[in-house]
Amino acid sequence: GDLFEVAGAPAGRIRFEGDLGRADRLGAGLAEGEVVVEGSVGDETGIGMSGGVIDVRGDAGARAGGAEGDARRGMCGGELLVRGRAGAGPGTRMRRGLLVVAGDVASHAGPGMIAGTVVVFGGTGAAPGRWSKRGSIVAMGLVPIPPTYRYACTYRPDHLRLTLLRLRKRYQLAVDERYVSGFYRRYSGDLADLGRGEILAWTPD
Repeated sequence: GDLFEVAGAPAGRIRFEGDLGRADRLGAGLAEGEVVVEGSVGDETGIGMSGGVIDVRGDAGARAGGAEGDARRGMCGGELLVRGRAGAGPGTRMRRGLLVVAGDVASHAGPGMIAGTVVVFGGTGAAPGRWSKRGSIVAMGLVPIPPTYRYACTYRPDHLRLTLLRLRKRYQLAVDERYVSGFYRRYSGDLADLGRGEILAWTPD
């Protein structure tokens, strides 16, 4: 039988049903509309996207929302949700937009970020935010802070609260109230580069 079914809508919404774990580059270069996947996807989902929404209701492979080959910029707009786990390098050279991973990231979340936001509800894996110039990595789970980041403060970021409430309302994402109203440790970096990026690590204290 078919590996998946495709259903389109006049409003620009496309829905895939089934396991697309061997399908790479789904939604590459997306500029508008919405792509919903009822299952897992392969590598480079949403690579180079500039707008629209990709909602993966499963796991994603490596470099979700990343950059094309040697391109200077990766994802530069839109919203990419991975409701499961993500492979290494999500948000590579991200320029703008929102990337959300509900599960764990294998490693190297947001490498070389220029701007934008990566939210990880699970663990970030090793080496988050390496070579980041700007942008935010938000970590609710275990996050190993690289040695090239420096602690700045502990606070309640208002902008993050609004983002989390929107994720809850817009995508029915199960965002725990402790993350919405909680405190975050802010680390500035990567000091090996421009150093204006940040890692916001949720703290239960």
